[in-house]
Amino acid sequence: MARRILHADMDAFYAAVEELDHPEWKDVPLVVGADPRKGQGRGVVSTCNYIARKFGIRSAMPVSRAYSLCPEAVFVPPRMDRYIEFSEQIMEIFSRYSPAIEPLSLDEAFLDCSGTERLFGNDESLGKQIKADVRRETRLTVSIGISAIKFVAKIASDLRKPDGLVVVAPGTEKDFLAPLPVERLWGAGPRTCKQLKDSGIFTIGDIAMREPSRLPGAGRGKHWQHLMALARAEDPRGVQPHRERKSIGEERTFGKDLFESEALRLALLKLCRELSYRVRKTGFRGRTITLKFRYTGFETHTRSRTVAMPVITETGLRALALQLWEEIDKTRDGRSIRLLGVQISHAESESQPDLFSTEFLEPEPVANAGSKKTDRANYSSANSSADSQASRNRGGKKNQNDGYSRSDSILEEGKNLARDQKLEYTMDQINEKYGQKLQRGIQ
Repeated sequence: MARRILHADMDAFYAAVEELDHPEWKDVPLVVGADPRKGQGRGVVSTCNYIARKFGIRSAMPVSRAYSLCPEAVFVPPRMDRYIEFSEQIMEIFSRYSPAIEPLSLDEAFLDCSGTERLFGNDESLGKQIKADVRRETRLTVSIGISAIKFVAKIASDLRKPDGLVVVAPGTEKDFLAPLPVERLWGAGPRTCKQLKDSGIFTIGDIAMREPSRLPGAGRGKHWQHLMALARAEDPRGVQPHRERKSIGEERTFGKDLFESEALRLALLKLCRELSYRVRKTGFRGRTITLKFRYTGFETHTRSRTVAMPVITETGLRALALQLWEEIDKTRDGRSIRLLGVQISHAESESQPDLFSTEFLEPEPVANAGSKKTDRANYSSANSSADSQASRNRGGKKNQNDGYSRSDSILEEGKNLARDQKLEYTMDQINEKYGQKLQRGIQ
């Protein structure tokens, strides 16, 4: 059975959602990203609509540069909760056409639709049905590429944006790739592309026809072997429905460098609030917390801590982040900070952890690249409420007077964690219904 892989990519997703909620922005340049502050702002463009792209604005561009290109554009901050809401609806539509879905981000995914010809017709019919469902149910547009080869499907989806549909028939992949510029290859970054062009190689077809020995570096190494295989339309990879997310994070570039410890602490807690919401919505489970901070002058550092139990509540995330921040604050010597970020990584499973499993009784040391030492603290030391502090201080050892044991501590921690989860999910439901009017206090 021939493979039929589909890559679906929403068109200017964040900007398109903003245009739905604000129709008055539909016919003007719209940029989703940091506040440009009349050209003095910091941070980058998350995305922009196609009108703004005509002025040369692109994703990841410094927002100050975007403002200089189009001062009359409308600049709005990202609203991740709204984008996640649409993403869930879009992924549900995709699931009607295949159970094998590999999300790459909120707004794009691979689908393995092999063997569905009787259900949905030929490739063009399949693509049109999905596009129609997305437009009817979300009022958004999606561009789709279809091929028997995974990376060819991804390239195809980008060629006729917005609202495009490109089908690459089996056996025509090399001809399809040949005239495309080398920048289209996965893994061909600016440095690689410069090396290729300096060698007189400008298209994917040029790479496919060259002898390996005539490529930069004589074509040696896994990187060049990978590029040569792709140029020849050789990509055996399939759709990975359970592709595990490696990390999830939030960061903010401040409009003005922050110096005061309390202002930075409050900024960190707000980032924890935003990140914990995404954790609850995505089901991500990670055990390593990393703080990223950038001083005035762009000197950037990270500090990490790995704990035994996955961080799944805002309570736990805030406590761990504050522990790291206190260490940073003591050593920054009064230097101002331009950017602050918090990330959760070291995912083991997206399933709910068993709070009473012996797996979590003794924390494991885990190497962490963000700091010079490994933290062996149990998750409970940062996530517990004040009423269980005394029992934790006893270290979980048997007390002859009150019969306290370590299993009692784990049971109490489990109750506290379940309480926090219930509270946070309830707050999410209220906020999603009434427009983010309920917020947890920042302390």
